[in-house]
Amino acid sequence: MLCDVSKVHTGFWLMPKVTHCTDDEHWGKPGFSKKVFVAPSLTQKGGWASVDTVIERIENQYWKIEVSDFKSWMLGFFKFVGEWQTTELQPGVVAVKYTYTLHSDSVWLYPFNWLFAKTFWRIYMKHVLENVRAMAYANEPYRHA
Repeated sequence: MLCDVSKVHTGFWLMPKVTHCTDDEHWGKPGFSKKVFVAPSLTQKGGWASVDTVIERIENQYWKIEVSDFKSWMLGFFKFVGEWQTTELQPGVVAVKYTYTLHSDSVWLYPFNWLFAKTFWRIYMKHVLENVRAMAYANEPYRHA
């Protein structure tokens, strides 16, 4: 969660690549946010895309973040909430459990929301986790708040 997000969210089919973040001086501390910027894609013109906010954090154990304030239409979703839990299984081996909840405010779009979450979003998040795994194996540096 404290890594370079542009190396994690590298784009995938309709999802644009994250290019950078701003206003992230206090990122990692509960209650603080950052603005996320993306490259142009089929679904977005590029530029400022959303705001990430840390809801809860327990060092080396748990993060809860919210992605909201979308600058383009997101199939009726108004926020995503992600939870990242780590458990050390043995020295040098850590299990990561990542769950997410997508929130929509349009009953009429629920069938599409369900389909999106069960297919595309699930595939995309596996892509994201593989990027995290590659960064860990490459001993990528992490930014610490």
